[in-house]
Amino acid sequence: MNSTPLLKPTPWDTAAFGMPTWELAEYTKTALQQAAQTVGHFTLKVDPLADKRLLHEYGYYYCDTLIEPHCNAPRLRAVQHPEATFSREVDVEQALAICHGAFAHGRFHRDFNLPKAAADLRYDNWLKQLLDARQVYGLYWQGTLAGFIAHSGNNLVLHALAGKYRGKGWSKYWWSAVCGELLSTGHHEVKSSISAANLAVFNLYASLGFTFSNPQDIYHRMTT
Repeated sequence: MNSTPLLKPTPWDTAAFGMPTWELAEYTKTALQQAAQTVGHFTLKVDPLADKRLLHEYGYYYCDTLIEPHCNAPRLRAVQHPEATFSREVDVEQALAICHGAFAHGRFHRDFNLPKAAADLRYDNWLKQLLDARQVYGLYWQGTLAGFIAHSGNNLVLHALAGKYRGKGWSKYWWSAVCGELLSTGHHEVKSSISAANLAVFNLYASLGFTFSNPQDIYHRMTT
């Protein structure tokens, strides 16, 4: 008998949204029935080609498609600029100011059942945890903090630039430098997870030699 829980609590989301939050461990009728009898907000990740009939029957709605960019050292296209540097030393308040409101492409911001302020708080809380663990690189332009890249091992989990530094073609300098740094510490590859709707980030990763795999459609449901 399978003892794996069908509903996994996500306490970091609960802290931001003030309600029970869950992720379904599998796409099965049994898991969907259990979720329908449980109060809270639910996330389910499914293969894009999976039959979505059950999702619609149980009231789930589409929020996003995530894809995984990944790259190893031979494929990484290193691009350098003397004015673009990075450091583990990051001012917390400045980083949080950049983070707040920067993730409009995220599935929680696109979920019409969730307040945008709570979605912002989720990312702010996550960045605080990563800063406390010293898992954040500050991105500097001419010595001024322009953004950040946070990582967990070889996985780039959270990244953003301040508004005035976007759209100038500078991201490639910081991303290639940070990826090169992580690869030099012994990681076989660097990877991330991005929204398919975020074309700017998609094009950035493609320009640096990343390839893409493991697409997942993200569905949500609210049960009251």
